[in-house]
Order: sequence, then structure tokens, then C-alpha cells
Amino acid sequence: MLATISKSLPGLSPSEQRVGRWILNHPKEAASATLARLARECRTSEPTVVRFCRSVGLGGFRELAIRLTEALSNPASYVHRDVSADDSTSDAVFKVMDASIQSLIDMRTQLSSMPVDEAVGAMKNARQIAFAGLGASGHVATDACHKFFRLGIPCTSLCDTPMILQFAAIAEPSDVLVLLSHTGRWNDFTVAAKIARERGATVIALTNPDSDVAAEASLLFPCQVIEDTSVYTPMSSRLAQLALLDAIHVALALARGEVASDKLRRSKDALRIDFT
Repeated sequence: MLATISKSLPGLSPSEQRVGRWILNHPKEAASATLARLARECRTSEPTVVRFCRSVGLGGFRELAIRLTEALSNPASYVHRDVSADDSTSDAVFKVMDASIQSLIDMRTQLSSMPVDEAVGAMKNARQIAFAGLGASGHVATDACHKFFRLGIPCTSLCDTPMILQFAAIAEPSDVLVLLSHTGRWNDFTVAAKIARERGATVIALTNPDSDVAAEASLLFPCQVIEDTSVYTPMSSRLAQLALLDAIHVALALARGEVASDKLRRSKDALRIDFT
């Protein structure tokens, strides 16, 4: 985090630079400071501190404190952000569950501003839908593909960079490319989004709203779950993606009406056929 702030300084406004320099000079104090105190120490306003956080790729002031704390200490455990080595088994279980529940609550509060209707409209008559993700997001992409194809729309999951870029290069205007990335840091995703859009395809991104991938997407579903996936195995962020895609899947099934119901029924019936 400290390296990111230092690298970002030249592109910041003078008031944001004061915030960045104070943090670099007082990282321990900044990690525990309130928003009001940090603004006071930097001789600026609280909104400026929040703008600084967004300028360096964070979702807000709360995430700044978390990232600074992580930067100042080697984690005692790479298991989960909210669990420490001295937690009891029951405490650890409750903390993981609470973090998962909170991630879904946070996602729920953003739903009204998300382009669900537009995404369903693009998918409803799509020639094909491709779900793309790397690492843990690749598993989410595969899960989505397994659900959505049962609605009668050709689907594929793209879980490596060459496949994602090649799909973008041959995409058609009636195709939909869904990019899944918690951080939005993958430059190849940004390239793929740009190429696919130039080809006329609809690009839907479930990602960090401040990322380059988000800027290139046709439709953005902002995912701001606070989880440093460079340190911890993605958990809460993955659950939020899965839940959001499940919701879109149901909305798409309703939009396709009897066609979708018939496809879902046939796919279930196929598993009951006795081939003996």
C-alpha cells in the first residue's frame, strides 16, 4: 500500500499529495487515525481524504486503514483477514461467517444502482455468453457457465488469459462477455474489454469500480468487498460474485419466460433418464 501511494503522488492534486506524504511519513499513526484526525493533520478536508483514497485505488477511508495495517505487519496467518492465530476454533468460524454475511449485506445495499435490467436485456437475446475469470474468479466463471447454459443460451467459461483475449478478438455484436475480477488489476482484462467493445459486444464487469477494467466495461456491477486477495485466499469477494450472478441468472430466467422454464425442466429431466 505504501508503495502504491508513493507511486501515485505525482498524479495527485496538491491537497491529495499532502495526504499521501503525511501517510508515508507517519504510516503507523495513519493506520489508526480517524478520518477527522487525518484531515486535520494534513491541513485539508475530510472529503479530500476520501478523494485521495479513491485516487490510489481504494474504496474509501475504511479500506485505507485496513491496507495500511496489512502493509505494516506480516500477517500471522494467510488463512483469513479477520482471523488471528490466537482465536479459538469457534471464534474463527463465527468471524468467517460474519465476514461472509457482511459481504452479502454490502452487495445488497448497492443492488438498486446496479444495471441488472440492462444486463438481462443484453443476455436475453445473446448469441453466446462468455464468463471470464482468473484464479478464484475462474471458479466463479465456471459456476456461472454451468447455471446459465441451462436457460438455452450457449455459454462458455474462459479461465486463462489467451482464451479471454481470443474470445474478445472474435466476438460479435450479439455476444456478451462477463469479466469477473475483484481487484480489476489485470491489464489483459482491460485489453480484452476494449477489444470486445470495439467488436460491438456487450462487456459486463463485476469488479472494482475504480479500476481500468471498470472504465472499459459496457455495464458495471461495482464490487467493493474489502479483502486483500494478494495476501488472503479470496472468500468474501468470491461469495459476493456468486450471489450476484445467481440473482442475475434468476432475473434472466424470468425475462425468458416459458422458454427458460422449458429448458430448465428438460435439463433436470435428462438427469432422471434410466439408461440401463
